[in-house]
Amino acid sequence: MKLLKNVSSSLIAVMAALFLFSFSQKAYSHCEIPCGIYEDSIRIALLHEDISTIEKSMLKIEALSKEETVNYNQLVRWVNNKDEHAQKIQDIVSQYFLHQRIRIVEPDDENYQKYITQLTLLHKIAVYAMKAKQTTDMEYIDKLRETVALFEEAYFHTHEHK
Repeated sequence: MKLLKNVSSSLIAVMAALFLFSFSQKAYSHCEIPCGIYEDSIRIALLHEDISTIEKSMLKIEALSKEETVNYNQLVRWVNNKDEHAQKIQDIVSQYFLHQRIRIVEPDDENYQKYITQLTLLHKIAVYAMKAKQTTDMEYIDKLRETVALFEEAYFHTHEHK
C-alpha cells in the first residue's frame, strides 16, 4: 500500500511538472537545423494569413474605440492579437528566411542583385510589421501585402525550393 502511495505521489508530481513546463516554454517555428521539412510556400501562406489577421484586428480596434462605452477588455485583446501576428511576421522573416533560406552572396557573384532585392524586401516586411504594431493605419496592411507579393516573386522565380 505504501509503495502504491509513493508511486501515485511521484506520478502526480511528474504530471504537475510537465503541466507547468508546457506553459513556461515558448515554441519556435524552426530549430535552425537544415532538416528540409519546412516548405517555403507555407511560410508565405502564413505571412498572408498573419496580414489578414492584423487587418481584422485593426478594424476591430477602430470599431471598439468609437463605441460610446468602450469595452477595454476586448480592445486590449485585439491590440494584443494584432501585435502577436505582426511579431509572427517578423519571426518568419528573420528566423526562417534571413537565417536559413537566403544564402549570403558576395558582391562579385552573379546572383548578388537577387540577394540585395530579397534582403531589401524582407527588411521592408519586417519594418512594415513593426509599423503595424505601432498603429492601426491600413497603409501598412497594403504595404505588407504588396511587399510579400514582391518577395514571393523574387524568391520563387529563381529558387528551387518550393
